[in-house]
Amino acid sequence: MEGTYPLSLEAVMLAETICSAVSAAGLGIAAVTAYRKRFLTATRIAAYSLVPIGLVLTGVVEWVAGIAFKPSVWLGFGVLGLSWLLFMTTRAVERRSGTTRAERKAARAAGRNEAVAPAASAPSLGAGGAASTAQPQSKPKKKQEAAAPGDDFSDIEAILKKHGI
Repeated sequence: MEGTYPLSLEAVMLAETICSAVSAAGLGIAAVTAYRKRFLTATRIAAYSLVPIGLVLTGVVEWVAGIAFKPSVWLGFGVLGLSWLLFMTTRAVERRSGTTRAERKAARAAGRNEAVAPAASAPSLGAGGAASTAQPQSKPKKKQEAAAPGDDFSDIEAILKKHGI
C-alpha cells in the first residue's frame, strides 16, 4: 500500500486527517446555525464544510501533499520567482528610459528607412542627403506631439457633450 503514495504514508494521512477534522467542525457549526433557524446560512456553511472531505476523496490532497514536500517543486517555484523578478527589472528599466516598446520599434523602422533611402538616392544627392532626410522627419513628430493634447481634449469634450455633461 505504501507504493501507491508518492510520499510517506504518514504525511498523506496527516493531511487527510486535518481535512476530515475541518469538515467535521464545519458540519457541527452548520448544525448549530440550523438550530438557530438560519437555514440559508447553515446550508452555505455545510457546503463549504464538505469541500475538504471531497478533496480527500478525489485524491487532490494526496497530489498537493506530493507537490508540497518535493524539493524540486520548491526549486521550480524559485526559478519562476527569479524569472518574474527579471521581467519586472527590465520593465522598470524600460520605464525609466522614457520610451515604450512601440516608440523603440518605430525608431528602428525609421532607422531602416533612412538607411535604405540614402542608398537609393546617393548618386544624385551625395552625403548630404541623409542629413536632409532626417530633419524633416523630426519636425512632423514635434507637430504631432503638440497637436495630440488638443485632440485628446476635443475627444473628451465630444464624449462629455454626448452624455449631456
